[in-house]
This record gives sequence, C-alpha cells and structure tokens, in this order.
Amino acid sequence: MTPRWSRPRAGVVSAWLFTLLAGCSSPESGAGRLERTESEATAVRAIAPSEGSIAVPGGNVWYRVVGEGDGVPLLLLHGGPGAGSRGFEPFEALGADRPVVFYDQLGAGRSEKPSDTSLWTIERHIAEIDAVRDALGLDEVHILGHSWGSMLLIEYLLTDPAGVRSATFASPLFSTARWLADAKRRVTELPQELQDVIEVHETAGTTDSPEYMGAVTAFYQRYLLRTDPWPPLMTQTMEEFGYEVYAYMWGPSEFTATGTLETWDRMDALPGLGLPTLFTVGEFDETFPETVADYASRVPGARFEEIPAAAHMTMLDAPEANVRIMQEFLRNVEGR
Repeated sequence: MTPRWSRPRAGVVSAWLFTLLAGCSSPESGAGRLERTESEATAVRAIAPSEGSIAVPGGNVWYRVVGEGDGVPLLLLHGGPGAGSRGFEPFEALGADRPVVFYDQLGAGRSEKPSDTSLWTIERHIAEIDAVRDALGLDEVHILGHSWGSMLLIEYLLTDPAGVRSATFASPLFSTARWLADAKRRVTELPQELQDVIEVHETAGTTDSPEYMGAVTAFYQRYLLRTDPWPPLMTQTMEEFGYEVYAYMWGPSEFTATGTLETWDRMDALPGLGLPTLFTVGEFDETFPETVADYASRVPGARFEEIPAAAHMTMLDAPEANVRIMQEFLRNVEGR
C-alpha cells in the first residue's frame, strides 16, 4: 500500500501545554465527501478492536482501537506535544456507537521517543495521521484534537484530507500569542507570591528551579486538572510525557513559548472550515471560555460547549459531560 505521507499535498503549513512538571487515492476532497448521499455515508469499513504499533515517518507509534459500534470511527489527537492519549480513556464509552481510535504520537506516551529534532515538525505529525489512517483503514473518520491536538487538527484539515466527517476542537488554540495572553491572565489569578516566583524565574531563565516548579504545580491544580488527588491516568501521563518534543516545539512553560510554535497562528483558517465542527472548553481551562466561544463564532454553524467545573483536562474532570456532548454531536452529524 502506498503510504499517505508520500502523496502530494496542498497548503501544508505548520498544547496540550505542559512544563517540566512531575483512503488510498480517492479523488474526492474533504468537502466533496460531506456532500455524499446518506446511503454512501453509511458504507463504513468495519474496524475491529485491536492494539499494537504502527510504522510512521521516524519510528513506531502505539495505538489501540476499542468499540464495535457501526458508526464512523473517532480518531483522537492528544495534546502536548508529548502528552500521550491516556487522558482520553473516558471516551471508551463511545465504543457502543463506533470504533474509538487512541494513539500516542511519536515522542509521546507509549510510542517510541527518538532523539532527533528534525522529526518534531507539524508536517511530519500530519504524515503520521495519514499513516495511522492507512494502517487501520480509516477511510471515513471523525477527528477530535485536544489542546496541541487542535493545532494539529486544523493543520491537517488545511491539507484537504478525504473522508473527514467532523472536527472537534477541545480546549483549543489557534494562535500562540492569544494562548499566552490567556495563560498570563490566569497567572494573575494566583496568589501574589506565586506570581512573583514565576516572574523572577522566567526572567532569570531558571524555570527548572524547585521554587518555580512549586508555583507551576499550584497553577496546574487550578487550571490543568482540578480533580484532587490526580487520578492514575494523569500521573501515568506525566510519567510517560515526551519532554523533548514539548521543549523543542513549545518551550519551557505554559507562559513562555520559545520553540518552533512560538509565532504559530491559524485564526484566518477558521471561517473556511466546511464541515460539522464542535468546540469545547472547561470553565476553569487554561484558555478562557470566551476565547473559545470567539473561535466558534468564526466557523459557520459550529457548536460551542462550556463544561462546568472543569479545567484543561476536561475529559478527566468531567468525563460524563464529555461523553454526552461527544455522543450527541457525532450522532447528530450521522443523522442518528
């Protein structure tokens, strides 16, 4: 089979933001796929539950497929870069309707972690999505991207991939500058002594100091995951986190971007999204609900959902709400 990443692409341009806290050759475009008849749309290739590894550009990635429902599969793009997919586990409940596909991007989670910075590009991550789709036969697919995964998702959509039935942007960012503005605004909600610690160490470049990490921990307990204590899925995520790819592409902290994504911006792409689109955000997210509501307002017909009492990891703070919102949205897209 010819891998998708060898095909020509048009318009390829290039978090889940953590610090060092412990179809083959279809001529149809994505837009064309959305105009198919109902009978054609229901002809989805069966994807069996499985777990293993997939060869992608640069190495091998871990994946798992759960669920035996006959709906269009849901592909999950985790945050980071480097976070892994464990935080998505509550979405296993969607398996009664459809296959749910988890995978850890190269350099993250349970996948290989090569030390080669030439691999940490948006273009290679896009090729990775195609490799996963080809390997699993995901000719038709819904895609959810969380945080950094939302950045990757919109970049992927700009390549006009075939067979993408809907897009969900969870706790998203479409502008690094706007994300940083929100993050710094969240910092101002911390006690003044913690704000001072963050400012002193970021100015001095000593973001690996225990004092700085203590301040960041306090931030995360408010705006990353409010559940106390953190569940095993979160602690495992941190233990498996791919810090090399995170530091190279993003930087040293939530509040300082020095990596290759420092000037990234895709705000201008939002009005052109021509497929069913959902935006979700936590009430106490690292990005503000009004920011995400503004993103949604720029996409014709988009749906917006604010998840009460949840921080950035909405899937772990409010799993039932996340599953309900996703189930309703995907069923509506498929006319169920």
